[in-house]
Amino acid sequence: MKIQLAQRVNALTPSTTLAITAKAASLRAAGHDVIGLGAGEPDFNTPQNIIDAAVRSMNEGHTKYTPASGLLTLKKEIAAKLKKDQHLDYETNQIIVTNGAKHGLFTLFQVILDKGDEVIIPTPYWVSYPEQVKLAEGVPVFVEGYESNEFKITPEQLKGVITSKTKAVIINSPSNPTGMIYTEEELQAIGNICLEHNILIISDEIYEKLVYGDSKHVSIASLSPALKEGTIIINGVSKSHSMTGWRIGYAAGNKEIITAMTNLASHSTSNPTTPSQYATIEAYAGPEDSVEEMRQAFNKRLDIIHEKLNKIPGFSCLKPKGAFYLFPNVKKAVELTGYASVDEFATGLLEEALVAVVPGSGFGADNYIRLSYATSLDKLEDAVSRMEQFVEKKMVVNN
Repeated sequence: MKIQLAQRVNALTPSTTLAITAKAASLRAAGHDVIGLGAGEPDFNTPQNIIDAAVRSMNEGHTKYTPASGLLTLKKEIAAKLKKDQHLDYETNQIIVTNGAKHGLFTLFQVILDKGDEVIIPTPYWVSYPEQVKLAEGVPVFVEGYESNEFKITPEQLKGVITSKTKAVIINSPSNPTGMIYTEEELQAIGNICLEHNILIISDEIYEKLVYGDSKHVSIASLSPALKEGTIIINGVSKSHSMTGWRIGYAAGNKEIITAMTNLASHSTSNPTTPSQYATIEAYAGPEDSVEEMRQAFNKRLDIIHEKLNKIPGFSCLKPKGAFYLFPNVKKAVELTGYASVDEFATGLLEEALVAVVPGSGFGADNYIRLSYATSLDKLEDAVSRMEQFVEKKMVVNN
């Protein structure tokens, strides 16, 4: 039998992150000491009180279906969290609990996009944004966030790409992969343009708890009642509470959109995993000491590794203000080592230096690589040392 796959699936771009991860795993299986810096998840275990809450819920018989939009108790905790952290008031019918923030985004695009609708995506972007837009038959419209502006787009750039088909714009702050953060003033200017043109704002705030130095996270929805009405917040506990495998995210915003997302979920995934929901209730209602401990550990690693990374010949890296990624410009290093592209440079790093990084091409930024510092400081320092030796060795050979 000849199988014909749907065009929307054939149009997907394979994940660069997964390709690197698979190759690194293959090298490890062959006995090589590979240091992986591609991880998109904290290297800390989920806090014990959260694990205990999940176990307790199962022992108490909470192993059945819940409403498709999530447990009412959990939605109340999410509403309380949004009130405490962002000073935003949401009713429980304005919140849907999803199978991770990624599923929240996917469901959102499915309910707001018709064929040909455009979604503005600043670059560098998280790898799944454009693919999810395409799966909803939408059209990704890319706007380059320049390094000179900390990888953030300007109001003028936004104005320049708005058309009659523009449906939404994505704001990811703190950002994956750059770790940069939009200021309140920048968000207000972008928000005003979106309100003027009736464009929905999708605010991906999954890294909000991981902010360093004097920077602060501001939700664009908190800047005015009109912006709150015109924004869908996407968030979850994956990064903040080191709960990536539990698969709990949420969306908050316009009741009509949330209702549509709930109806779609009821015919696709049904409810998010029940014990994970009880674990998330504890994550939001219980102590948050572990969240701060993790943030401080990331901050310490960042301060040390950022300085060392910039000493590698041909590397130039802005200091991130949030998340747990470094996004150095390695264009000069590629030239010095004789490689034709950053993708080939990253492959060389993996095969010869046994350091796995993610090429920037997967994020819409060809001259960069992404390194996660969600691993131990010892491994990070070893990885940077290997990369430096790799570049210096290739420079000698190339010259």
